[in-house]
Amino acid sequence: MIKIEDFDYELPQELIAQEAMEERDECRLLVVDRVLKNDGGIKIQEKFFKDIADELGKNDVLVLNESRVFPARLVGKKDSGGRVELLLLKRLGEKRWEAICKPGLKEGKKLIFGDLRAEVVEDGDKVEVEFEFEGDFFDVLKKEGKTPIPPYIHNENEKRIREDYQTVYANKFGSAAAPTAGLHFTQKLLDKLISHGVQIEKINLNVGLGTFKPVTEKNLESGKLHSEYMEIGEEVAKRLNLAKRQGKRIIAVGTTSVRVLESMSDEEGNLEAGSGETQIFIKVPYRFKFVDSLITNFHLPKSSLLMLVSAMIGDNWREVYDLAVKNKYRFFSFGDAMWIR
Repeated sequence: MIKIEDFDYELPQELIAQEAMEERDECRLLVVDRVLKNDGGIKIQEKFFKDIADELGKNDVLVLNESRVFPARLVGKKDSGGRVELLLLKRLGEKRWEAICKPGLKEGKKLIFGDLRAEVVEDGDKVEVEFEFEGDFFDVLKKEGKTPIPPYIHNENEKRIREDYQTVYANKFGSAAAPTAGLHFTQKLLDKLISHGVQIEKINLNVGLGTFKPVTEKNLESGKLHSEYMEIGEEVAKRLNLAKRQGKRIIAVGTTSVRVLESMSDEEGNLEAGSGETQIFIKVPYRFKFVDSLITNFHLPKSSLLMLVSAMIGDNWREVYDLAVKNKYRFFSFGDAMWIR
């Protein structure tokens, strides 16, 4: 059985990227080939992300997570006057949300966030809140909410963060954190890939804050992680299954895309359409049923995301990460990328 400590590594704080690149696709890219060299290592090349357009063609399929980050952090006050902060996690109904609250609040407490009013209808470690508003809820949130940036980013420029912490192809609101591997794509790069014959498909996974939580012994014992909503359209599933049968390379953009594709595939590698919740925990040993290749960022020590990477390239993840640290790659959400071919 694997140990959480096996996925620790030393990372200088200055390598944690605090803001996005001016040009998204000009970040650095480590290209990792899984075929072992004679010395037992793996082949690693250093490129720029935009170079990926010259590497992909008509036999490749990029699978993107089109979930859109919403301003899920609300800062306001209790009707009694004290400061309160809500972090919205999951929509439970038209006006009801599951949230994390600071400080903890009891049932019946009324809250004010500018034009948004709320009442705690169920208390606990996570609270349920009923909102009062006029118009579209997400339009109100755009005005009153803030982007829920990861704890390792210390950047309060909301206008810049709101723009940078969103993929250019984001569609449906639902994520409390960005599917960060997709942040490197520009529309120009996507157009170039399409002109080269690359097939691009979009699926959906609403990224939750659980993505930042350290793995626990309980996770290892149960083989499950936090729950996240996922969705694959009927036509998308048909096209992906056809591409797989044709021998095309299925390249997941981000670990969130991997979670959807592997959750919705059977043991024979047939992908199903539909929606639901996934708690899949991909770690060694794991046989990938649908995904052939992965584009991803550099992940937190001891994280489930790093364990997923290890499931794809084995213990050689250390060689990759050691090189990235040595050559001062930028880490985490706004950082550089790696492509496991």
